[in-house]
Amino acid sequence: MSRMSGGCGMHNFCTLFDSNYLTRALALYRSLEKTGEDFMLYAVCFDELAHQILLKYNLPKLVLIRLDEFESPELRAVKSQRTAGEYCWTCTPHVIRYVLDTFDLSVVTYLDADLCFYAKPSILLQEWEESGASVLITSHRYTPRYDQSEASGVYCVQFMTFKADERGLTVLQWWQERCLEWCYNRVEDGKFGDQKYLDDWLQRFEGVHVLSHLGGGVAPWNVQQYRLSKRSDHLYVDDSPLVFYHFHGYKHYADGTHELGNYQLSPDVVALLYRPYVQALAAQQLEVEKLLPGFDRGRAVRVRSWKTPLRNVRRRLKKEFNEYRCL
Repeated sequence: MSRMSGGCGMHNFCTLFDSNYLTRALALYRSLEKTGEDFMLYAVCFDELAHQILLKYNLPKLVLIRLDEFESPELRAVKSQRTAGEYCWTCTPHVIRYVLDTFDLSVVTYLDADLCFYAKPSILLQEWEESGASVLITSHRYTPRYDQSEASGVYCVQFMTFKADERGLTVLQWWQERCLEWCYNRVEDGKFGDQKYLDDWLQRFEGVHVLSHLGGGVAPWNVQQYRLSKRSDHLYVDDSPLVFYHFHGYKHYADGTHELGNYQLSPDVVALLYRPYVQALAAQQLEVEKLLPGFDRGRAVRVRSWKTPLRNVRRRLKKEFNEYRCL
């Protein structure tokens, strides 16, 4: 039986998260809806609370997958050896393979749950389709001052597409095996998490395409290189439509403070990206609280020490102090 693409013009996405990232995952879903893209989002819920809340939403373009439905014996065997974050990284390629196989899809795109879309992702996927490749990956495109390629990798596991053909499944199977063997939040022997494994894919495998469209992969570690603007209610990065932004490093503390990360962010970036995103998260928080009063997951715990004031002075001098009481 032939695999399904998901319908004429439909794009299949998958992601993973727990209740701490629930409002971000909902913001991701709503942003995809807002673009007008025809899509289906397959979501592996890493705790039962996230699953139970989302069941009540009954979202038409969201397919929920419980953790115990997804987990294989091989994954369970390494689970106790890894932190919660490391286990999520370990599971990433396995989530992609599970969705391809379980739902008989011909192609799926993995999304980090803290992405937000501003234009149809099909803009990016068209470039990949025209390349004839079976796998799509995105580069970090680091601003030189934030270049972490040696430690974190050249490419970012944030937006990745795999075809269920021989070339695509060969890459995916290799990645699954490597993440089972080793996937930790440390640099060791040229490895880091699930991400550093991507560094040599262009040389190791056939059919891998690196996204060139400027509107995909914009993130706090590279946004300094670009001119962000709003024209006719659409966002642009230089002269390309902004397709998605990666809100890596954002934290909402229990005291109400918003931390945007340790990067230099211009007033335009804060006003056009972070302020609307924080508002979107707040709106999703209110919606969740209607279903589950008192829901308070996702608030970060602030850790202070005698070094904190000195660290904040350094951040201010480098124009990287991004804490806001109100956005």
